[in-house]
Amino acid sequence: MTLKAVIRGCGAFLPQKVLTNEDLSRLVDTSDDWIRERTGIRERHIAGDDEKTSDLATAAAKAALDAAGMAPDDIDLIIVATTTPDLTFPSTAAIVQAKLGIESGAAFDIQAVCTGFIYALSTAEKFLTSGQHKRALVIGAETFSRILDWNDRATCVLFGDGAGAFVLEAQDEQEAGARGVMNSYLRCDGRLVDLLYVDGGVSSTQSTGHVRMQGNKVFREAVKRISEAMERVIADAGVDVTDVDWFVPHQANERIILGVVKKLDLRKDQVISTISGQGNTSAASIPLAYCAGVADGRIKEGDLVLIEGMGGGLTWGAALMRA
Repeated sequence: MTLKAVIRGCGAFLPQKVLTNEDLSRLVDTSDDWIRERTGIRERHIAGDDEKTSDLATAAAKAALDAAGMAPDDIDLIIVATTTPDLTFPSTAAIVQAKLGIESGAAFDIQAVCTGFIYALSTAEKFLTSGQHKRALVIGAETFSRILDWNDRATCVLFGDGAGAFVLEAQDEQEAGARGVMNSYLRCDGRLVDLLYVDGGVSSTQSTGHVRMQGNKVFREAVKRISEAMERVIADAGVDVTDVDWFVPHQANERIILGVVKKLDLRKDQVISTISGQGNTSAASIPLAYCAGVADGRIKEGDLVLIEGMGGGLTWGAALMRA
């Protein structure tokens, strides 16, 4: 029997607190015009002092379960993509499992920064299609505001907090039909660590540290490597870029998104973008944007959806799926 990993539902959660560009202009030497011109971001959501990454992840997971018409006990695998875990250990996934009241199955985190959700989705797809697990929660969740240097306008204007989740189910290919995760393409080049990193860690400084980025170099690498991943995943699936209905990118920077759109000759109206109101939510950005497309009726069952991401490492990747 051949199995496929089918998306049964998605869910999103954003903290209530909103930080606008005008708010930031009172913290650092910046302005609304400066931020919008360079990033496309207008505002972002910031977790409250009492909100942890696991809280955001749990809320998104509950929304995804409701959309799928499932109960927590239906889940036997939880994978959380995050760079901002509640604790050094245990995993945020284990904490989410407990908060959902799930008493069996496996749970673990994946850390690939902004590419994390694609890594997590690809990993879950392998577990499900092997027959080892039946249903998975794949979650991207971040409280990235906790690792920002609020004196560094090059980074603090970019990021926000949030969480998005998919419920994936293993289905026989006859039951699934054309639906499901078709394939993925994952890459990393550790030689480029210094382009985007956090200057702290358990083993090095015994501290959390702050995000550091060489923005211009990241931009150049992003368009090239993301486009390569998208072209590869499309070719491996045996489809043409013209077959793609929706492009759901990692919401890093509007200029990067438009650069990829131009390079692959996509249409702007194919892009689902949430960057203006959410900023870069790292591993959460892809599922948040996907859920926005589902919620407003753009993404419909049977649509071919292409997702991509690039983050620190540098890591990058893409995946193709039929909703």
